[in-house]
Amino acid sequence: MMRISTSWQYQQSLNTMLSQQSELASTQNQISTGNAISVASDNPVGAAQSVGLSHILAENTENTANISSANTRLSTESSTLGSVGNLLDSVNDLALGSINGAMSQTDLNNMAAQLEQMRDSLVQMANTTDANGMALFAGTSTTTTPFTVNADGSVSYAGNDQQSTTSIGAGLQVANSDSGSAVFMNLAAGNGSFVASAPAGNTGTLVVGANSVTDSAAFSVANASGSVNDTITFGAGGTYAVTDASGNPVDDASGNPITGTYQDGDSISFNGMSVTMSGTPAAGDTVNIQGDSSANTQDVFTTLNNMITALQSGSSSTTFDNTMNRQLEALNQAMNSISSTEVAVGGRINTLQQQSSSYADLGVTYQSALSDVQNVDMATAISNLSLQSTALQASQQVFAKVQALSLFNYIQG
Repeated sequence: MMRISTSWQYQQSLNTMLSQQSELASTQNQISTGNAISVASDNPVGAAQSVGLSHILAENTENTANISSANTRLSTESSTLGSVGNLLDSVNDLALGSINGAMSQTDLNNMAAQLEQMRDSLVQMANTTDANGMALFAGTSTTTTPFTVNADGSVSYAGNDQQSTTSIGAGLQVANSDSGSAVFMNLAAGNGSFVASAPAGNTGTLVVGANSVTDSAAFSVANASGSVNDTITFGAGGTYAVTDASGNPVDDASGNPITGTYQDGDSISFNGMSVTMSGTPAAGDTVNIQGDSSANTQDVFTTLNNMITALQSGSSSTTFDNTMNRQLEALNQAMNSISSTEVAVGGRINTLQQQSSSYADLGVTYQSALSDVQNVDMATAISNLSLQSTALQASQQVFAKVQALSLFNYIQG
């Protein structure tokens, strides 16, 4: 027969009641806070899941905030590009109107004044900042004012050629701007493939009009050893021959020197290129053909300045028309740059919207999973509270009974 001491019996009863009180207090805390886990020991596995899910939700929130910021910045850029496009459309209309041959010099000077205002407005648009005062078209030098008008009217670029990006997820970056060098400065000259121009020293009435690449394969062969740099030289009666930069005859596909006779309104075609002309060349007049390269570019501000100079010059109609035709070609390249950038920005905004929608869906899923782990089942908790309270009361009553079991109490009774 085991002998149980009174102190041991008291201690066991006390330990039981303390344990029950602890469980009751834990259940009461769950009900009052709504949390199933107060400390990791309550549910080690659930606590680990809770930490992981909370971390994912925090990243989700950060990425969503980044998306919102990038979307605002890109939306501002898109709006600005739309305004730039409208302005360049107006420049195009004005330039086309200037070459109709019916304008007085006063009219042309007034047009030049309008173009100066448009150029200044264009610079202001190119220096647009976002809501935080960060330049949109400075590359990653967002605290720099990218474009500055110099004393001679030329425009300098102080940004860099990089794109500012925003992280919107693990390993996922989206450009939130475009460099001003790509959008406004480093633009292909002429038709985007080559420039055909009549020098100011020509003495005839030859005007170079529209020109284009008509045979891409032949044009590629002609540029295989470097950008074309050819000259069409006219002789008496409109005869012409084509030479390269070294003065050597340029041959056709059959190996014969390219020669011919030009008449007003004809196109001269060779090596996949076609150049339309009008007027009558004098003997010795030339047309230069130069392929586009990194050195043969023209920024949009220079295009406007060249137009302004031509309008103010009072030069002959032949020289004026040749100048304006080339600047209209360059302006078209600037308009293409703005249009393609708008498309790219729209694509990025679409990507941000899709990613934002994805994060919203994931947020609901992860929040539900976290709720399942963290939140207490109230019905179960209240039931447990009732049972634990009853058990504690029973233990206290039993302890009171056992406490009264002693020989002295028996003798006194």
